[in-house]
Order: sequence, then C-alpha cells, then structure tokens
Amino acid sequence: MMNVRSLKLAHILLVEDNEGDILLTLDAFEESKVDIKVSVVRNGQEALDFLNKEGEFADAQRPDLILLDINIPIYNGLEVLEKIKNDQSLKRIPVIMLTTSSNQKDVESAYKNYCNSYIKKPLEMDDFLAAIKKIEEFWLQLTILSA
Repeated sequence: MMNVRSLKLAHILLVEDNEGDILLTLDAFEESKVDIKVSVVRNGQEALDFLNKEGEFADAQRPDLILLDINIPIYNGLEVLEKIKNDQSLKRIPVIMLTTSSNQKDVESAYKNYCNSYIKKPLEMDDFLAAIKKIEEFWLQLTILSA
C-alpha cells in the first residue's frame, strides 16, 4: 500500500544547536525509506525567522514536521513552541520536542503549549538513531500530515 507521504518530499525543520546531535539526526534520516529534506537552524531566532520566511530564510519551504530542542540559544525551545502554537499560520505544524531535559516542568510546559510529542534524547548513539527511526516511521510513514 502506498503512503500519501510517498507522493511528496517530507520536509523536517531540525532546531538544534548541538553539532553531534545534528550529525546523528541527519545520518539517521539519510537511511530513510521516505524522501526527506532536513533543514537545520541552530537557535530560536533562526527557527522563527525560518518559519516566518524572514531575512536569510525568505525562500524557506514550510516544514511538515519540526524537531525542537529545548536548550537552544536566543529563544529556548519552549518559547519557540509557544510562538508557533499561537500563530494561526504555523500552529498546525506538528512539533516534537526532542531534548535532553526530563524535567517535569519542561514536559508540562511543552504539552501545555500543544507540542505533539515529547521525547527525551537517548544518551547512547544506537538508541538515539533508533529513536529517530521511530519518529520517521510514525510521523512520516504512518501518519498523514496536513498539506
């Protein structure tokens, strides 16, 4: 059975400032069964500029899915999430918090601001790669995302 997603390139916005995590995430998606484009921004301001097509991101393509770390500079991930979910033109984009924080206040704040999922980054490389594969399987193969 052909998934609707296979008809178009899936676009993920990765909001992450840790170079190691960026490389691991990109490596995991390179082996994907789905055609995926990953755009990377490294702080909260760049994320908002990308989503609002401002400055150097004037030609940015709207992502189908956002992977958002909490611990990023300028605006933290929770602030970015709040801005996304309070913006009529952005709030339908699924946001997955992918972070090292297991602080219950962070988890509650993320869900209070309508994140779609909260995933604590696994510490072991193999576990991290497996988590990215599960994100891909659920969000890009099983789920039908809004066009």
